[in-house]
Amino acid sequence: MAKKELVTFTNMCMITDGSRVLVQNRTDPGWPGIAFPGGHVEEGEGFTASVIREVFEETGLTIDCPRLCGVKDWYDDSGRYMVLLYRASHFSGRLRSSEEGEVFWVETHDLPRMNLARGFVDSLEVFLNDDVSECRYRRDGGAWQLEIM
Repeated sequence: MAKKELVTFTNMCMITDGSRVLVQNRTDPGWPGIAFPGGHVEEGEGFTASVIREVFEETGLTIDCPRLCGVKDWYDDSGRYMVLLYRASHFSGRLRSSEEGEVFWVETHDLPRMNLARGFVDSLEVFLNDDVSECRYRRDGGAWQLEIM
């Protein structure tokens, strides 16, 4: 087995304010719907620095002390795709939407009833359950299989 592989790193952050979470109604036609803010890790950028930057760019908020709570990954034609999943409850700034989509607060228990982005519901298990740290998809024949660990 090869010791190196091509990996695309991204991040997503669940920002909490009491019982509410900050969501984004994504406008990207390739992945539309409700999700938490996040984006790509730039070359040479630290993982935590990348999630702080992405959250600021997409929401106007500066998060303090984001904590890695798990990962989500799968393989596609370009290699491995890995999403580093963070939680943050300390933030400052003024909330504003961006070209990525409108951002707004919702009650956590309302998330399952919303128009969620494809696969986002699978990530929620990692964000909301301290006993779960990984969500991955693997191909079994022609079908995707979800593994939650």
